[in-house]
Amino acid sequence: MIVDSGKCPWKEHTDKLPMLNQPDPSYHDVSSYTQNFGHAAYIARCRVIPLRNMGAALSPFNTFLLLQGLETLSLRIERHCQNTIKVANYLASHPQVEWVNYAGLANHPEHYLAIKQMDNGLPAGILSFGIKGGKQAGAKFIDALKLIIRLVNIGDTRSLACHPASTTHRQLNDEELQKAGVSQEMIRLSIGIEHIDDIIADLEQALNLAK
Repeated sequence: MIVDSGKCPWKEHTDKLPMLNQPDPSYHDVSSYTQNFGHAAYIARCRVIPLRNMGAALSPFNTFLLLQGLETLSLRIERHCQNTIKVANYLASHPQVEWVNYAGLANHPEHYLAIKQMDNGLPAGILSFGIKGGKQAGAKFIDALKLIIRLVNIGDTRSLACHPASTTHRQLNDEELQKAGVSQEMIRLSIGIEHIDDIIADLEQALNLAK
């Protein structure tokens, strides 16, 4: 999907944007897209060149599915963030957790930015935390999850969990893990829109089994 506000001054960048500011013989010998279409130069070229040449158009059914998703996006994001701050507070007070990294928490170094830039100070649906017991406990925790899916993706409607040190970054040694910002005890959660009680119940039983 391309979103173009029509406010970019394309004409001011003639040397850098020859495709928009020089004649195009492939489309009715247009003198330049900026001259013929003004602020709509970019989106006009997208429609008459790449779309024409590559057929880059969604099928009607895929378009319907995307529109359905976009219409409820704001509601889902609100639920993601509401669930995540509750999970963050739960983990921050759990004896099996060493630390929680989430800008929605008051002790986060960039919490002031979350308050300033995000509605209600809820920055995202993703957080990380450190589980006591390091890599071994992290692997046990991941294996014990039932509701939360063990997957390295983010942003799903379902809650997802990843223990990078034993999965995506398992080929790295301790020094390389440190350089990558991945500690042995780190768990990354992408919180979904399930009922918060179900999410926390799954975290609770997995943390207990990881001891």
